Amino acid sequence: MKFIDVPYIDQTGGGAFTGCESVSTVMLLNYLGIDMSIYEFIDNYLDKEPFKEEGGVLYGPDPWKVFAGNPYDKESMGCYAPVIVNSLRKVFSEDSEVKEKGLRYEVTDETGSSMEELCRKYIDNGMPVIIWATIDMKEYIKGPYWKLYENGEDFMWRSNEHCLLLVGYDDENYILNDPWNNNGIVHHEKSLVEDRYASQYSQAVGISG
Repeated sequence: MKFIDVPYIDQTGGGAFTGCESVSTVMLLNYLGIDMSIYEFIDNYLDKEPFKEEGGVLYGPDPWKVFAGNPYDKESMGCYAPVIVNSLRKVFSEDSEVKEKGLRYEVTDETGSSMEELCRKYIDNGMPVIIWATIDMKEYIKGPYWKLYENGEDFMWRSNEHCLLLVGYDDENYILNDPWNNNGIVHHEKSLVEDRYASQYSQAVGISG
């Protein structure tokens, strides 16, 4: 078994109701010795954009580019890996504590990598990985839908989207810090995680340094 002991943060009790991506990222930052709160991360480093309704039609941002809504809002959606990559790069280039400590890390969008590849590249080298899957490993649900601000195209959100921090594995399970509902450290069967990971476009973000 491989396991990395990472300080746990619950998203639901701290007010970041739809901020699983930010909370998972902050858990990783805290593990790296960077003393940052979820509020500092969301307010200072996360790109986000609200929804609006016009003529009974819902318009919203592209979650591949910004957080769709606001992580403090229970009715918001979320964001995808490139948004977290950009946020982390801002942290590593702008945060005063990072500069004082002389910390240097590379951030990689690992979308498309298999879970096994993530384990070999990161977990086996003592580094947790941010991954996208689903809440409690349920199947995703189609919708809601909205029109993208930039081009008016229809966009379908895959509901039950969830972001977790991969911290280990054993022969049968992946081990994750799950920020949802104070779930803590969870063990899920490998095939189930791989399926849910694939259902959210096989998204992951890794840090090396």
